[in-house]
Amino acid sequence: MSEQKQTQRHVVIVGAGMAGVQTAVALREQGFEGPVTLIGAESHPPYDRPPLSKAVLLGKAEHSAFDVDFASLGVDLRLGLEVTGLRPADREIDTAAGPVRYDVLVLATGADPLTLPGTDGVPGVHLLRTYDDALRLAPVLARGQDVVVVGAGWIGAEFATAARAAGCAVTVVEAAPLPLSGALPDEVTTAMAGWYAENGAELLTHARVDAVRPGAVVLADGRELSADAVVVGIGARPATRWLDGSGVALDPGGAVTADDRLRTSLPDVYAVGDCASFPSARYGERLLVHHWDNALQGPRTVAAAVTGDPAAAPEPYDPVPYFWSEQFGRFVQYAGHHAGADTTVRRGDPAGPAWSVLWLRAGVPVALLAVGRPRDLAQGRRLIEAGTPVDPVRAADPSVPLKSAVR
Repeated sequence: MSEQKQTQRHVVIVGAGMAGVQTAVALREQGFEGPVTLIGAESHPPYDRPPLSKAVLLGKAEHSAFDVDFASLGVDLRLGLEVTGLRPADREIDTAAGPVRYDVLVLATGADPLTLPGTDGVPGVHLLRTYDDALRLAPVLARGQDVVVVGAGWIGAEFATAARAAGCAVTVVEAAPLPLSGALPDEVTTAMAGWYAENGAELLTHARVDAVRPGAVVLADGRELSADAVVVGIGARPATRWLDGSGVALDPGGAVTADDRLRTSLPDVYAVGDCASFPSARYGERLLVHHWDNALQGPRTVAAAVTGDPAAAPEPYDPVPYFWSEQFGRFVQYAGHHAGADTTVRRGDPAGPAWSVLWLRAGVPVALLAVGRPRDLAQGRRLIEAGTPVDPVRAADPSVPLKSAVR
């Protein structure tokens, strides 16, 4: 393909969240000069999501829009436009305003929050995924109402934190025996369970919701909880239903199964961010990462594939996953993937304000959780990236910097 043809290809990006916006930015940063169209389903200017459960929710910030001048970048930003289908044979996507042709397509549609069965149309039931969701919830917090949170995951904990800061009475209902079940091992989350009561929130575990009606949540064991508002945080599903029948390969959970260059099963179609999984040579399995850093890093690989020499492949996408959470006065950070670890090393007392956990596989760090120990996170992340073995005895001493525990 000639250089002129390469630069004139039309790149269409579906999804105007972090992954989509950063793909447009990375294309320009890496020298792509062709037309770029960025399509978002929401009418708001593209925005960052993490502040929604913090500053925006508490009324401390009016918005969290990205500081990106799309006009100066030469990006055609089309907002409030729903994409309904993909027809790869015609190289077109279908939208509410008609078809849009592409030469290169990037899928960056993120994930949709799971809803609680039986709550459609029930007043006072909320999700917390979009800017509009945060705007609807802000008055609930401002009035200090009784709130029931369904799900003690990351979003549930962050919302409960904000609601307690606003003076709301908060009850968190979790079907599992501990918060963050499935995300972290029980020996780690046992300590986190106590954070709720310390901050005046009630955590009910082994508790399932039977029904939600205006003003109340009824549990399966018959208990009834007063609820001026119900916030549902029970997980998310890749937003890929619009791809049905397109030929894009999806896994059983709905994620696009991208390769290690974030290419999909269709030619010139890429997938990035929460909607796509990728194979990790580092961890020996396919990863689906629903976190901000993945949506920031992946677009560089996509842009390199689009702008690079067609005869040369971009570097494989194989990051050390990273995320953070602010909850109950604690800054929680996690790097890596602990599923294949054979050794757990604890640094500090989980009952205290600052501690961390390091996971090893054959003596090499594969993941680290840090609570109030950002230096551990920074040093541990570098050790994970480099695959550097450590002495588990020295690593267990919280007074020894992790970089000094190297074998």
